[in-house]
Amino acid sequence: MGPSSHQTAPLPHRDQMIRALNARDSDYEGVFVTAVRTTGIFCRPGCPCKMPRADNVEFFHNAAEALSYGYRPCKVCRPMEAVGATPHWLAPLLRDVQQDPSIPLKGRDLRRHGLEPARVRRWFKKHHGMTFQAYLRALRINRAFGLIRHGSSVTEAAFAAGYDSLSGFSAAFRRITGVSPSVAPGTAVIHISRVLTPFGPMFAGAVDEGICLLEFTDRRMIETQFKRLHKLMGAVCVPGNHPHFDRLEAQLDEYFAGDRKEFDLPLVIPGTDFQRRVWRALMDIPYGRTRSYQEQAEAIGSPKAVRAVARANGDNRLAFIVPCHRVIGKNGKLTGYGGGLWRKEELLRLEGVSR
Repeated sequence: MGPSSHQTAPLPHRDQMIRALNARDSDYEGVFVTAVRTTGIFCRPGCPCKMPRADNVEFFHNAAEALSYGYRPCKVCRPMEAVGATPHWLAPLLRDVQQDPSIPLKGRDLRRHGLEPARVRRWFKKHHGMTFQAYLRALRINRAFGLIRHGSSVTEAAFAAGYDSLSGFSAAFRRITGVSPSVAPGTAVIHISRVLTPFGPMFAGAVDEGICLLEFTDRRMIETQFKRLHKLMGAVCVPGNHPHFDRLEAQLDEYFAGDRKEFDLPLVIPGTDFQRRVWRALMDIPYGRTRSYQEQAEAIGSPKAVRAVARANGDNRLAFIVPCHRVIGKNGKLTGYGGGLWRKEELLRLEGVSR
């Protein structure tokens, strides 16, 4: 039995996937799985097992496809677990933390939950780039930030967040947010979360007014984008959920399934007047169509500003939503995409652009 003909996104070129496989490139996890004909096993791209010969492998979008062709999951890299998704053994703990991040969760507390602290730490370092304790501190500070902004005193916020020392709370608050608790009431918060997509995991950012960030976690400029948002919006980035994320993920699912051509989300897009003109023009490019950088410059009434238009495209912080992937070179070649040219090519193919 073969897989369904309905696929959420096209695969990268085979040569590209072979290179990723040879490099054990975990940046491609969530984009494809590798199946080995001689063993009947399928794996993640970053699997540490012995490298198979290129002519013995085939590639699938996901585990479901590989299973439908009779392959079984690797016991080492466990490709049945979604990239970045919460494993079943960790889910109860995270539910408790979301309900009350002030609960004590040192090593002995984790063991009482039946969890090995080192295992929890490794999972958080791999999927979130921080230890579990750092994640917990960030959640506590996020909660305290909200309390202070809504009128609670610094002392009330500190104890509500589980701190038994005002000095310890103030130091942690300043380290994570960059500001003192005493000035927090006038400081905005950008809530940051991870979103899983067929093109790899992404960071999403939201403020009460709308979505302000959607970037690939492996983009080289991601730290720069965080700093720019902090400066442009006078806001601090803290991990946490926001109602806008549910709507964002629903619309992304529709887009990758081919059921949505335009996004309908509240957006916050700070930038210069020129950048905002370029970004508005990007959103005017129809689904399934492309423009050259020259045509994009002409569309904003600045035909000689081709290089400036390209720079503004590169500064776009809202992948897919502000579709900078629809701008190509004058000769039709693909150039300049922060998420990688392979993603640009596959996004255009998803939208039906023939090349």
